[in-house]
Amino acid sequence: MNHTIAEGWSRSTLQNYIRSGLYGRAGTAITNFSEKLSSAQGKLAQEITKDTYDLGFITLSPDYDEADLEDALEQNITRFLLELGTGFAFIGRQKEIVVAGKTRKIDMLFYHIRLKCYVVVELKAVSFEPEFAGKLNFYVNAVNELIRTPDENPTIGLLICKDKEQTEVQWAFQGIQTPIGVASYDNIKLEEIRKQLPTEKQIQQRIELAEEEFNLNRKKRR
Repeated sequence: MNHTIAEGWSRSTLQNYIRSGLYGRAGTAITNFSEKLSSAQGKLAQEITKDTYDLGFITLSPDYDEADLEDALEQNITRFLLELGTGFAFIGRQKEIVVAGKTRKIDMLFYHIRLKCYVVVELKAVSFEPEFAGKLNFYVNAVNELIRTPDENPTIGLLICKDKEQTEVQWAFQGIQTPIGVASYDNIKLEEIRKQLPTEKQIQQRIELAEEEFNLNRKKRR
């Protein structure tokens, strides 16, 4: 009810959030926000994150990789922004930064209007690995140094991966000074194998092409 009033949700928007189980997912990502941000900032940052993001609005092949995932989210950026929650503004995908003469690229960069800070989002099409936290930490530091202005709040990082194990994530956070969080995603629709196979017409065309090549080669041998 508080979110409905504060964010002006319509009846249909509220119903959609209820069906997607937003109440149980919101504010439950594994983060260090309470330790690395001020009390008010940390509380708000925690509230805007989810333990699991519902990506049921995209369809990918069963063997999709991170680039495929990024492509699909960029093509459905309006839906992705709705899933991220109120206040997110999309800055860009594969945002280029130059550090010590080397070009690096951030998967997706957002700005959160209420938090008044940049949000670095890294996507992984695999389960969480401890080294992912180090890379996210690097990008958050880079945005703070290269993009953030003095009147903006510290940049936060959010890693969204296929799956995670809480103990691994918490241990990976130890020693990291930037505010970061780790969440997972689910419900991606996978293309049916049938759709990935060539059509009957395509198969016939390939057969005809193979026959033409065979006949041409036979004539050359004569």
